[in-house]
Amino acid sequence: MKKINQHDEFDVISLQEIPEDRQYDFCPKTFKDYLGQTEMKKKLRIYTQAAKMRNEPLDHLLLFGPPGLGKTTFAQVISHVMEVDIKICSGPMMERTGDLVAILSGLNSRDILFIDEIHRMPANVEEILYTAMEQFRVDVIIGQGVGAKSINLPLNQFTLIGATTKSGMLSAPLHSRFGIIERIDFYAEEDLRDIVLQSALFLDVSISVESALRIGACSRGTPRIAKKILRRVRDFAQVQNKNIITNELVQEALTFLGIDKDGLCKVDNMILRIIVDQFNGGPVGLETIASIIGEDGDTIEVVYEPFLMRKGYLEKTSRGRQIPAKKLPSLRSKFLGQKTVA
Repeated sequence: MKKINQHDEFDVISLQEIPEDRQYDFCPKTFKDYLGQTEMKKKLRIYTQAAKMRNEPLDHLLLFGPPGLGKTTFAQVISHVMEVDIKICSGPMMERTGDLVAILSGLNSRDILFIDEIHRMPANVEEILYTAMEQFRVDVIIGQGVGAKSINLPLNQFTLIGATTKSGMLSAPLHSRFGIIERIDFYAEEDLRDIVLQSALFLDVSISVESALRIGACSRGTPRIAKKILRRVRDFAQVQNKNIITNELVQEALTFLGIDKDGLCKVDNMILRIIVDQFNGGPVGLETIASIIGEDGDTIEVVYEPFLMRKGYLEKTSRGRQIPAKKLPSLRSKFLGQKTVA
């Protein structure tokens, strides 16, 4: 067992990473097992059932939303429900057109091709998808120079499921070829509580409902983060020889991980402290904040700001980021020790 070190780094970036997810997480196989996203599940149940009744592939599907919300898992559930195979790849990894053609030609009828971060696919590779999605064929050039030949290669009918965290960066021609477009939203705390309880059963860990809700409330609306916090809390329970994860144990683990009672991590608090302390609540530019805390601006914008804005701690203006007026007194008290004036 890895010894817990007080100097270990644990931040939102590490919580977003996925190397251990597939090995230790419960992987739902049906829409019933997949918790949350109720409205989207209703739609996809109808679409998949209708496609199965016609013995046709599901229409091409685009899933977009922030990282860690379950886009890959959704694709795997759909493949299981449709009773077909799924091939999973990443847009940035397909550097040559031949890579995509090889994958497409290997698909069986009604199979699913899942491409993560599809907006980062090179333009020349993306163009291969146009005829593949609409006409189920690709044009392959064999040879070079005057001896080159163009061969029309037929494909089995398949379903492309594209996932992206930035739908606005998807090219218009590719975007228009998806018949189904759905956004995966952040999860409610109650849904995250149920996901924690579900994962606890899979991990053979005993946890109270109250403790599961506490973890869910600190998970930034993201199942991936909720599951990773649960695994770290499980470490605490095991080291302390506790048979059940209590609310007190969860609070101890959250404090160790640098997550406060409001669910804010160290970087969240650094961002807010800088705006309050150095800029009197703002506004201040994103790049200025990034330079001061030593973090990439894009990372702040994608990982930290959405949660702070949903919690009402931050707002964007034409002049930069600032603290809403109703939150400024309490944050001054928190960071500067100034008492809130009633």
